[in-house]
Amino acid sequence: MSTAAAMHGLGEPSRWVRHWAHLVAAGGAVLDVASGAGRHARFFASLGHPVTAIDRDAAALNTLADAPLVTPVAADIERAPWPLPADAKFAAVIVTNYLHRPLFPQLIRSLAPGGVLVYETFAQGNETVGKPSNTAFLLAPGELLDVVRGQLRVVAFQDGFLAQPRPAYVQRICAILETERSDNPAQAAPPPCYELAG
Repeated sequence: MSTAAAMHGLGEPSRWVRHWAHLVAAGGAVLDVASGAGRHARFFASLGHPVTAIDRDAAALNTLADAPLVTPVAADIERAPWPLPADAKFAAVIVTNYLHRPLFPQLIRSLAPGGVLVYETFAQGNETVGKPSNTAFLLAPGELLDVVRGQLRVVAFQDGFLAQPRPAYVQRICAILETERSDNPAQAAPPPCYELAG
């Protein structure tokens, strides 16, 4: 396994991901997209979630062979068909440090009602401080908001500069596929409560 894969997969889970993990339904299935060696897959499995970890790097996925509750799936999600059944739904879809815009609709379709999308990757401006610097891999201002608008409820969104763990421009979102509500006020459930972690 390459050093880069080890760093991506075996480091600490993203603080953004950890911050919003409490919104994922207890025991709900999690999809870790472009998982590398599975730092987020391991994190959610440690919380009791079954996790499907997708990555094209089979060597990185091999490090998950003995990870309880984790199902690794080796697939090139940019050049091959989506590797999961069309009806596969998840309580959370997690994406970090990865951007392939044609996948946005599939990621949203993969959410179960009440499912949480936690997405964090590099944004425009990052070309001034390091890699990636190709604009194809950098989110435009507010792009993640545009992706989920009209489909998911945004719980949190950030777009800016982080000095640690290394200087980077990032954009990140936590958004939820709300269950449909009744138009009849007498039958309406109380509004959902998405606890904002302190």
